[in-house]
Amino acid sequence: MDIVKAASEWARFEMLSAVAFISFGLTFGLAGMGFRQLAATDLARAFAVPMLVAAVLLLVLGGGLFFPAQARLAAVPSAFGADPAGFIAAEIIRADKVLNDYRIAVFRVFPALIALCALAVPFLDGPYWRASLMTAIAFFTVLILVDSNANARLQDYRQQLIMAEGAT
Repeated sequence: MDIVKAASEWARFEMLSAVAFISFGLTFGLAGMGFRQLAATDLARAFAVPMLVAAVLLLVLGGGLFFPAQARLAAVPSAFGADPAGFIAAEIIRADKVLNDYRIAVFRVFPALIALCALAVPFLDGPYWRASLMTAIAFFTVLILVDSNANARLQDYRQQLIMAEGAT
């Protein structure tokens, strides 16, 4: 098993997740600008600011994932070459931490926030409240979609690390 290849693929998948966040961020930004320019009703006009805020958050998240993953991709061969057993152990620890973070945030907190927003929509009458809540639902749904895919890939990568640790 080539652990350098597996670690490099994981870094590339992280970059792909970052590109997905950036793409969704650009989509939210275009939607926000479209609502700002073309909206005819109060509710439609109210979507402009929440959509632009969500776009900025997604773009920052995507950039914050892309550049460290790019640096990690370049550093994987030298880090593994210097200390293979230490690299594998550090990667297992990192994978466990990220999987725990996903378990808490992506599979518990985000769905709870979506449910809370969905429950609040009928009770808050203002167009800005409704637009903000609906945008939050869309935003957290995007986070769940991208991160649940990353979670599945990370579990596979962790299994490869465990097998490589047993082989060394």
